[in-house]
Amino acid sequence: MYIKEIQSKAILSKSKIFPYVINPYVGCQHNCTYCYARFMKRFTGHREPWGQFVDVKVNAVELLEKEILKKKPGRVWISGVCDPYQPLERKYQLTRGCLQILAEHHWQVTVQTRSPLVLRDIDILKTGENFEVGLSITTADDSIRYKFEPSTPPITERLHTLDELHKAGIRTFAMLAPLLPGSEDLPDLLVGKVDYVILDRMNYHHADWVYRKYKMEDKNTDGYFDLVDQSLQLAFSRLGIDCQL
Repeated sequence: MYIKEIQSKAILSKSKIFPYVINPYVGCQHNCTYCYARFMKRFTGHREPWGQFVDVKVNAVELLEKEILKKKPGRVWISGVCDPYQPLERKYQLTRGCLQILAEHHWQVTVQTRSPLVLRDIDILKTGENFEVGLSITTADDSIRYKFEPSTPPITERLHTLDELHKAGIRTFAMLAPLLPGSEDLPDLLVGKVDYVILDRMNYHHADWVYRKYKMEDKNTDGYFDLVDQSLQLAFSRLGIDCQL
């Protein structure tokens, strides 16, 4: 893993999903096989494969302190092309620092991660106005998780994280994207842990080789995804959990 500390020119950027996005890191140690953010590699100058490098924006907190005073308040997505709680966050605490500033200025925040490390910052998350936290959960089968996301925390840890956040009064959601085999077993596991779920097929092309390697090509078709999508929508509806597409 190649780690480089960099000085960024800006941190509070416009987003197509929310008004703003903050990415404290460039690159991601989780290295999910299907990750759509791999396109970022062409802009970084790195020769290392995606998942084998991370640039740390060590001045992210200082930049946000200045930029937040100049921009119109809006919801901030943390993060769009990296996991804000990848292992390096334990050392650098850039996500925590940015959350503190956003909370102090009463901005709305949507945190998206795969890591239970987010529980470290529950003190800030509880004080934020209109803060919400989502855990990306792609399957209920941890053996499938390991095939596609070998460097990510186990599914049980993510479910526990959602449970703890929800019990703390924080608005929570589960991002079921991409829909991997075993995702159809998630609805019952999410009861009482989330306010809503998001379903999204996303881009599977990067992970095609995984489907071939494990002879799961039949789980990588439009027909399969449509069937699972419909099944999940029906299951969440029966459980009274809001399902967004």
